[in-house]
Amino acid sequence: MKRHAQTLLLVLTGAGLLHVSLLTDLYLRYVKEGLRPVLIVSGVTLLLLGLASAVLDRRPTHDEGHAHGHDHSRAPRVAWLLFLPALSLLLYVPPALGAYTAARTNGKAVTVRKGFDPLPATSPLPMTLTDFTTRVQQDRGLAIRHRTVQMTGFVTPAAHGGGWYLTRIIFTCCAADSQTVKVRMYGGAVPPANTWLAVTGTWHPKGSLGTGSAEAALDVGGTRRIAPPVNAYTDDLPLTPS
Repeated sequence: MKRHAQTLLLVLTGAGLLHVSLLTDLYLRYVKEGLRPVLIVSGVTLLLLGLASAVLDRRPTHDEGHAHGHDHSRAPRVAWLLFLPALSLLLYVPPALGAYTAARTNGKAVTVRKGFDPLPATSPLPMTLTDFTTRVQQDRGLAIRHRTVQMTGFVTPAAHGGGWYLTRIIFTCCAADSQTVKVRMYGGAVPPANTWLAVTGTWHPKGSLGTGSAEAALDVGGTRRIAPPVNAYTDDLPLTPS
């Protein structure tokens, strides 16, 4: 790879980072929302370095016009492969992580809670999948019993025994360290994989509520199709009306 190609690579990579982080929301398919400023700064830095390198390459040197024994500005030929990820940032929209990934990853570990605040009287009660799972398996006050709750997520078909899961994939930092939280759904037909739904229902009584033996599961009372959120890799409360 010659020096002008290295300069082009810097410019393309910088432009690609700015494209996904400044002009679109595509960066959310790679990293969590809080890292957007880092991507923007990195993109600007690479773009400026590339432009500076282009300007310097146009300046004549005292060796211009003389033969050289070796060109030390060359990089290994395999370096050309670096153009693929650089171009992908500009030309390729990566598919969102979804049911295929969720079906092949372990569930997110439930954080141990020492106490729980009283639940509001709202019905249906908006909850995240994480909060629902934690209440089911740790709340000895059994506050979730007989409560109608509402959660949102996408559909992951169950691998064994039929049925399906309402699912969220959560980025701790980026796609490489993503975790999955799933709540088993009972009742009704299995919706298509990756369909985003708002689901209402009550806890499915399996295991001892308030202990680790309780299954994070819902008897489905109703479902409604919703649009995928802009930032799909969080476990947020439902924002749409029931």
